[in-house]
Amino acid sequence: MSSLFHPLCGADLRTLSQLFTTNGFVSPNQLPQASIALAFSLLRWPFSTSERAMMGLSRRRQAPMKPPVFIVGYWRSGTTHLHNLLSQVDEFGYISPLATGLPWDILGIVRTFEPLLELALPSDRYVDNVAVKPNSPQEDSIALASMASVSYYHGLYFPKHFKRHFNRGVFFDGCDASEIDQWRRRLVHLLEKVSIHQDGKQLLIKNPVYTAHISKLRAIWPEAKFIHIYRNPYVVFPSTRHFFTRLLPELTLQTYDPEQFDALVSELILDSYPPMMNALRSDSANLPADSFVEVRFEDLETNPLAELEKIYQAIGLPGFAQARPNFETYLASIQGYRKNRYSFDPETIQSVEAHWAALIKRWGYTPPSPPN
Repeated sequence: MSSLFHPLCGADLRTLSQLFTTNGFVSPNQLPQASIALAFSLLRWPFSTSERAMMGLSRRRQAPMKPPVFIVGYWRSGTTHLHNLLSQVDEFGYISPLATGLPWDILGIVRTFEPLLELALPSDRYVDNVAVKPNSPQEDSIALASMASVSYYHGLYFPKHFKRHFNRGVFFDGCDASEIDQWRRRLVHLLEKVSIHQDGKQLLIKNPVYTAHISKLRAIWPEAKFIHIYRNPYVVFPSTRHFFTRLLPELTLQTYDPEQFDALVSELILDSYPPMMNALRSDSANLPADSFVEVRFEDLETNPLAELEKIYQAIGLPGFAQARPNFETYLASIQGYRKNRYSFDPETIQSVEAHWAALIKRWGYTPPSPPN
């Protein structure tokens, strides 16, 4: 067991009780985490309820939030790097680590106890060497997992049902209309609060799941913009497998068989990548020219300023010249960053090619050279 403070400490009682009653038993050694999460939900209930009511009243007085800019792309395709880069400018707002952990309490508890709560932040993201600082931009997956019944993260909390939660969270498989509507309402509620917390700035939001949901997001925010980043699929596969298998021990509330989980994750990664990319291609086909742009991770890595300027021009973001020094400063600060390294055995390469041949061909990738 890792930290006693599980991400579900930020959940509301309804979501928490639903998860605990529909996913089987919590393992005995994880009961302290589950108990603390329940206790925190009870303690936070009056404050969370008040904040929710306040949001309902203030929504009528607030100016509509600006349409977000969404960074999409399959897991481990470079979305975090691009998110961190673009968030260096003051024009963008984003979800902070504390807002991620306490999504129901962003405008109350988070604002009031921010310095104290920041002491509980982890030093990194567990799955790589990317630092987590109080101002590090975060995706909204964990926040929404504490607010709604649909999230692939629930499979990391309850791995006995990982496949079901993954397919529900990524493709809405098996979800009824009310569950999808709840997801939509919770997402709007979350981002509207984040917008207030970030002083009304245009939000920069990244989430791999949204790769398959551009049409749903456009239905909510018709003027939203999308940046798709893609990476060598031969690297994406082992990196995504590492992501899930490394994150699971930190988040699970149930025991699991590591070998069985690794096999299941490998299967889901191989099966989910093509339909997510196909959904992206279909959803983006008729977008206005200034609403969608694609960037190749390897190009961003080797020539970041040129790629960032391309993004600014493609989707009509103003102020690249003014933002450039911020980007240069950030890029200089991460020069010593060391990426995870993976081996590419013939069996893995063959499996990736068997499942992802069309995408590999479309983007013109080849298997990486073995590391020195």
